Amino acid sequence: MSGVIQNTFTAILSVEFITGNLGNGFIALVNCMDWVKKRKLSLVDQILTALALSRIGVLWLVLLNWWFSVLHPAQSWTGKMVKMIYITWIIISHFSVWLTTSLCIFYFLKIANFSNSIFLYLKWRIKKVVSVTLLMSLLLLFLNVVLMNSLIDVWIDRYKGNMTCHSSLRNLAVFSKLLLFTNSMFIFIPFTVSVTTFLLLIFSLWKHLKRMQHNARGPRDASTTAHVKALQIAIAFLLLYTTFFLSYLVQIWSSGFLDKSLILLFCQTAGTAFPSCHSYVLILGNNKLKKASLSVLRWLRCRFKDVEPLGS
Repeated sequence: MSGVIQNTFTAILSVEFITGNLGNGFIALVNCMDWVKKRKLSLVDQILTALALSRIGVLWLVLLNWWFSVLHPAQSWTGKMVKMIYITWIIISHFSVWLTTSLCIFYFLKIANFSNSIFLYLKWRIKKVVSVTLLMSLLLLFLNVVLMNSLIDVWIDRYKGNMTCHSSLRNLAVFSKLLLFTNSMFIFIPFTVSVTTFLLLIFSLWKHLKRMQHNARGPRDASTTAHVKALQIAIAFLLLYTTFFLSYLVQIWSSGFLDKSLILLFCQTAGTAFPSCHSYVLILGNNKLKKASLSVLRWLRCRFKDVEPLGS
């Protein structure tokens, strides 16, 4: 039974890897082509392009981590391998998470409507707010890398003289939980900022939508439809991001997760859904990306129609 479940999770993870690369690759390609054509990119397109590239890196790291764990069992891991894996993962996932937070801040300041003086002050300085957010995140990245590097060095010094198969597996499980817990503290900051800004955005959209529905006498207008669509996209983002963060916490709380491969595989599958599926939410919520995707679908449909008579 466990073999069937493991194969199912592996199949889902493979689909997420393929669809995630296609979705994020599409976002990056469309924006890069637009940059080549116009020689400039808007702030939101810059964030989307960087976010898409970082998420492609995250997806490949998930695949390489799985492939590496199969070819190199935990007991054969050296200190240098552990350091390389964790530091690389921290850097790429850091940019993915903080670029997501920057995107949340951008949409919140751009779309939300509050009369608060602080909000209005920040609303007119969106580019500065996003730039300062990313610069401050670099300081947190530096602290995270230094702390992780110190923890790995301590672990290497403590256990290099006791590296039997059983002890190395047990020690690596405890050590991995410590690293996950430490990294989760750094992830909790952007997660809190993202969830807070999007909850405020949802509240603003909902309040504005209720006001428009109360004043409208006829059928739903374009503005109301746009607000409903924005609400749906915001809720979809919150669900995916919350799933990602909860899957991270489950990995920490599950004791000895290296011995519980199904739990780890489930967490990887649930967590990978965010960088994979959210790319399609972004495509549907961006007019330029949506038009480009519809053009690609029309082109593919025409190509298949041309191929059908030849194959019949």
